Amino acid sequence: MNKLSILKAPLVLLCLILTTPVMAFDGMQDQDQNADSRSRTAQVAPGQKMKLEGVIVERGTDSFILRDLSGSEYTVQFTSATEVKEKKSNPFRGAKKYSTAQLLRGLNAEVEGRGNGSGALVAEEIKFTQDDISIALTMDAQIVPVERRLGETETRLSQTEQNAERLSGQVEELSQVANLAKGGAAAAQETADAAMDGVNRTNDRISSLDDYEVRTNTTINFRVGSAVLSADAKEQLDEFASQINNEKGFVIEVRGFASSDGSESLNRRLSQRRADAVIRYLAENHDISLRRITLPFGYGEAMPVADNSTLDGRKQNRRVELRMLVSKGIATPVNVGRPVSANNP
Repeated sequence: MNKLSILKAPLVLLCLILTTPVMAFDGMQDQDQNADSRSRTAQVAPGQKMKLEGVIVERGTDSFILRDLSGSEYTVQFTSATEVKEKKSNPFRGAKKYSTAQLLRGLNAEVEGRGNGSGALVAEEIKFTQDDISIALTMDAQIVPVERRLGETETRLSQTEQNAERLSGQVEELSQVANLAKGGAAAAQETADAAMDGVNRTNDRISSLDDYEVRTNTTINFRVGSAVLSADAKEQLDEFASQINNEKGFVIEVRGFASSDGSESLNRRLSQRRADAVIRYLAENHDISLRRITLPFGYGEAMPVADNSTLDGRKQNRRVELRMLVSKGIATPVNVGRPVSANNP
């Protein structure tokens, strides 16, 4: 095959890279992670009685993926016979009934059922608290607009790809004419070598698009039962924001936590409020776009960094963790090779 024909590939790929917004690449990464999570779904033996508690991370028409506290993921199927109701703490009133439409991503739920022949858990009863459904509704309201923007981005990508193909065809024709005018074989070979170098460099960059590295991180601590930023916390956030002024291709991960003081449901809400307080400060005081911030989440008492039985340990656990993640593929410039000219054959 004539090596000149490969000029088309690097030009198309380069146009796609330089015109694609950061959120499109984040969407591609999420799709890859969803595919990986399905391949790691734990199996339930046929007829086995099982009770699970965890977070719904993916929702289908008549099933969802539940991630338990150990990180294992299970496929849960529900039917018309599945009871969906409130996990109540007051024994003197009846439990509120819910519909399967309220089984949203981000919902913390308790599931009881039996395994079927495909390794899934067929739910007989699904329970969750009113606080859990409120948190899940808030998360769903934030996720849907982002997914809509990703769909619009994919449409723009398709149009950009068509334009890039037309452009690459014109460039290929002009390159052939120029090579013939210079006397043929030697110029054509050198042009092909330069194109191969561009292909290799572009492919290396594409391979690293979903490869993120932690550029900087910080931890913000809070007082007992509070989601108010202290003066020291604001100084830490100012320092964090100053480090991202000149960065490209980055996202900010925000995770809220609480100590074991108080009830479990209270700590979930408190940890979410702490994460929201950090995001609001960065947006209002440093003009950081919300599209740069991944969906924040309050983990409550989960994942402590210190012993909750000690005063100092509980102090360390009342925190928000921030990490700036930079995409290697976007942050690294591409050199597509040495241009060919009459003075530089």
